[in-house]
Amino acid sequence: MVTKQYTGSPEDADLRRADSLAREIFSDVANKWAFLIIEALGEGTLRFSELRNEVEGVSHKMLTQNLRMLERYGLVKREVHPTVPPRVEYTLTEPGQALRATVDGMCGWTHQYLGHIEAARRRFDA
Repeated sequence: MVTKQYTGSPEDADLRRADSLAREIFSDVANKWAFLIIEALGEGTLRFSELRNEVEGVSHKMLTQNLRMLERYGLVKREVHPTVPPRVEYTLTEPGQALRATVDGMCGWTHQYLGHIEAARRRFDA
């Protein structure tokens, strides 16, 4: 399985440049709701209500906005089944699955260093 790589200009892939496409993508995708949605969908296809139950605390509006953004970037596939009422399911695409590996790494980092971070916060707040 080969993932297509970006072939645009190096400036578009440079996160340090304010006008880069990479920064726009990073800014949109690197938020708590997107990460939690990607993590939840990594377990498999979910309907909107199932996803909302998996991502505790997300509002209907934020879930909708983030799913649309993830779909726009090709990270999530939305499938509408012609039933009454319509059944809509969300699944990670290949690039979404690849991003999930990064999200999993961040989750692992959080678990590994949670005690250290809590101790640092207590020292800082004292």
